[in-house]
Amino acid sequence: MVFKRSMRLAVAGVLLLFGAASAPAQRNPALSALSGIEHGQWQLKSAAGELRQLCLGNPAALLQIMHGNTQCEHFVMENTPRSATVRYTCPGHGHGRTTLSVDTPRVMNVETQGVANGAPFSERFEARRIGACEPGHGAGR
Repeated sequence: MVFKRSMRLAVAGVLLLFGAASAPAQRNPALSALSGIEHGQWQLKSAAGELRQLCLGNPAALLQIMHGNTQCEHFVMENTPRSATVRYTCPGHGHGRTTLSVDTPRVMNVETQGVANGAPFSERFEARRIGACEPGHGAGR
């Protein structure tokens, strides 16, 4: 009798443990930090001073900037009005972890690291909105 009760408690504990660890993954999670970010043309400046521009329609695209439009599962690790940290996995293409720190609706910092197509990466960008997207380029991501 005692054995059965102990076994039930052990099974319940394992189910609770694995149930809590398997939070549902999301493609584009709703993050508080991204709610006020302005859409439009953005310039990303790397720590090395390299410039890159993108037409940003969905600020969540910055979460997996090194993996582009690859289908990935996102796991929210931090979600506050000023910052968000997301860990993501892209089956067959790698994984990453990105932290977005919002200064204003037009300026934020992006720190990302992981593996893309077998190669490690670690990047830091200052992202700054520089205007509207060019006609014909639409707010693609």
